[in-house]
Amino acid sequence: MDIKDFYFDLPESYIAKRPLEKRDSSKLLVLKKNGEIEHTFFYNIINFFSPGDVLILNNTKVIKSKVEARKKTGGKVELLFFKDFAHRKIYCLAKGNLKDIDTVYVENNDIVLNRVKEGLFEASLTGIKLEDLLENFGEVPIPPYLKRKSDKEDEKTYQTIVAEKEGAVASPTAGLHFTEDLLRKIKENGVKIGYITLHVGPGTFLPVKVKNIEEHHMLPEYFEIDDTTVSLIKEAELNNKNIFYCGTTVVRAIETATDNDGILKPMVGMTSLFIYPGYKFKKVKNMITNFHLPASTPLLLVCALAGKENVLRAYEEAKKKNYRFFSYGDAMLILNTYEKQNV
Repeated sequence: MDIKDFYFDLPESYIAKRPLEKRDSSKLLVLKKNGEIEHTFFYNIINFFSPGDVLILNNTKVIKSKVEARKKTGGKVELLFFKDFAHRKIYCLAKGNLKDIDTVYVENNDIVLNRVKEGLFEASLTGIKLEDLLENFGEVPIPPYLKRKSDKEDEKTYQTIVAEKEGAVASPTAGLHFTEDLLRKIKENGVKIGYITLHVGPGTFLPVKVKNIEEHHMLPEYFEIDDTTVSLIKEAELNNKNIFYCGTTVVRAIETATDNDGILKPMVGMTSLFIYPGYKFKKVKNMITNFHLPASTPLLLVCALAGKENVLRAYEEAKKKNYRFFSYGDAMLILNTYEKQNV
C-alpha cells in the first residue's frame, strides 16, 4: 500500500494556529457508516449520547519535554525527551549536528547522547533528574507546523481538561474539545466516562518515511488500562449501549489490550501497534477524532476505521466548509455502529 495514496492538499490557511476560546464551540463533522455526512458543533455531541453509553478518554498530561542544549563548540541542539517507562530508559529526538556518541550541555548539566537511529538517541543525565531538568529548562512541545515557540497560553490550552498523569510529549488532541461544563452535562445524561492512559510519544507523530506503508514501524508508547475502564466497556456491551473512544491513542491502547476473541483485559505496558487500512478492529467501532496531517499514522488509523474513500471525501467536504485542521482544529465523530436510544 503506497503512502502517496493518503496525501491530500491542504493550504496553510486551514491550519488552526490557536484554539478557539470556547473549546466545545469547534465544528464537528459526523461521518456515518453509509458515508453520510452531518455538520454540527462539538457541544452538540451530547445529542449522540444516550443513558448507559460510555465515553473513553485519555488522561495523559503533556510535560515540558522540549529543551534547548548546546554542544561543546557552542552549537545549539534541540532535544525532545520521552521515557520508556517499561525499561526505565530515557530517549530523545535531537535536531542538530551530532556524533553517534556525543555530549551536550544544558547550563552546567551534562547529557550523553547515544544514537539509536537517525534523529533518535538514548540519553544519560549527569547530576540532575530528568524531571528537574524539564521543570527548570523545558517548554511545552507544541507541533512544529504551528511555526512558533510555545508560550504560557499553550501550557494551558495544549492540555485536555482530564489531563492527570504526566508523561506525554504531545496532547491527545481529540480530547481538547471537551469542557468541564460539557462533560458535566454528558454525565448528567447518564453517560459513564472511563479513562485510559497512553503517554503520547514520537510513535504517534513521527512521519511515515517509507513508500510501502507496511514497512513503517512505530516507536513504542506506554499505556495503562485498569479494571474500572474494562468493566465499564463490558457492561455497555452487555446492555447494547454505544461506546465512544476519544482519539487515536485511546483506540490503539484498547486494541492492544483486546485479544483475538474480542476480550478486553486490564493491561499495563508498551504498544507499538500500527493501525492502517486492512486492519481488523477487535473492539473499537465509534470514535471521536481530529483532522490529521496528510499521510500521518493517525490519518491511516482513521481510514482503517471509516474507509479511506469516506475519510478523504469528508476531509474535502470539511475544507469546503472552512473547518480548522490539526491539533487546535475541529473534530470528527465516526459512527460505525450507533443507535440513539430513547429512555
